[in-house]
Amino acid sequence: MSYDSWQSPMGARYASKEMLTLFSARTRASTWRQLWIWLAEAEKELGLDISEEAIQQMQAAKVMTDDDFQVAAVEEKRRRHDVMAHVHAFGERAPAAAGKIHLGATSCYVTDNADLIFLRDGISLLLPKLAKCIRKLSDFASEYKALPCLGFTHGQPAQCITVGRRATQWIESLLMDLRNLERARSDLRFRGVKGTTGTQASFLELFHGDHQKVKQLDELVTKKAGFDKRSIVSVQTYNRKIDFDIANVLASFGTTCEHIGTDIRHLAMLKELEEPFEKDQIGSSAMAYKRNPMRSERMCSLGRKLATLPAGFGATYAHQWFERSLDDSAIRRIDIPEIFLIADALCILLENVSSGLVVYPAVINSRLQQELPFMATETMIMRMSEKGASRQETHEQIRVLSHQAGAVVKQEGNQNDLVERVRKEKFFEPIWSELTEEDLLNPTKFVGRSAEQVEEFVEEEVEPALKPYKDLLGGQAAEIHV
Repeated sequence: MSYDSWQSPMGARYASKEMLTLFSARTRASTWRQLWIWLAEAEKELGLDISEEAIQQMQAAKVMTDDDFQVAAVEEKRRRHDVMAHVHAFGERAPAAAGKIHLGATSCYVTDNADLIFLRDGISLLLPKLAKCIRKLSDFASEYKALPCLGFTHGQPAQCITVGRRATQWIESLLMDLRNLERARSDLRFRGVKGTTGTQASFLELFHGDHQKVKQLDELVTKKAGFDKRSIVSVQTYNRKIDFDIANVLASFGTTCEHIGTDIRHLAMLKELEEPFEKDQIGSSAMAYKRNPMRSERMCSLGRKLATLPAGFGATYAHQWFERSLDDSAIRRIDIPEIFLIADALCILLENVSSGLVVYPAVINSRLQQELPFMATETMIMRMSEKGASRQETHEQIRVLSHQAGAVVKQEGNQNDLVERVRKEKFFEPIWSELTEEDLLNPTKFVGRSAEQVEEFVEEEVEPALKPYKDLLGGQAAEIHV
């Protein structure tokens, strides 16, 4: 058995080593020991009789060894209590502290405070990775800000947009995810030193009724753990709504990834854009020509799974009894690591995909040209009106010719010949000279402010959001194997 990596059927296969380590058995057990050290140090600083030798022995044994796990396993089998088994194992390594470890505390002092540390550190690992994804897609959007492509509404051809402008829609969602994660991390409050029902009665007893020292103890341990804020009114556990809140934030990110992956898959189906595809990569065991968008499909699969996980956390919060009940353990032990491992895997996938998107301008233009004559009809009506023609009569002429051209495309499978029909119709002679690729049939005439909007978006939204991560955005995309 490995104590250094979380074992998971889903997220673990694709997550980073650092995230797997964060949720490993060794990190959990060693964090419990660190929490006991912080508690003992704070109690000593505030006057309790804890020797310097005890503190030093605890610090020397802070990291849980393989042998320690074996000792704890034997004791847990005997005592049927995981925290007390670990107290025993720690005491064997730090005998001078054996009678002082866990002094005044309840099990949730280590279990819940450790989980809050993991939530905080997990978000801290995700944030720069998400920022890097935003940077990659922002660069992509800027590069293709002016390349016209066909827009779609209701799954049907619509007004032109640009390749880069479409990508900004993905980035806008990712910026929301970035803000949500930053807010969730900022909102975290340490459980601190509270005792069995949160009243700090045991610590008040230890300090002989000195309320100020008990408050100082809570504040000292909170500071040692690296938190700015503590919950003043937590009970035996921290508020389980915290888990639900963070799960919802990560689930929201999962939906973003599925949305982006779905768009890329549709564009790959149209042969307009593809995810990276290695030289020796195989798309299908039977159809050798296939270039399946497997990474985007995996993004969709993992994103969809992540989006389903908050329900368990919501039910756990809703079903908590008074100051604590233990029916929260399974959901939290399984799914807290899982939501972070899946989110981490999604960050790695998204960065890899966004670092190597391949655009096919010729295919994009070919599809655009099939629909461009229809898009130009409104401008034709305006131009004819300027030449003195009736707007209503022009509209009717366009309607008839458009339906004829549409029948040629749909029923005969031929190219859109609307422009040729307009050129042959005497009624439209005043604008015949304007039916050129430089004028009425120029795709760039139909993209509106797409390029300018990309520039404004990057300058006003993306750059300020990425500024805190400036020093972390160097380096290459994470390696991933399909």
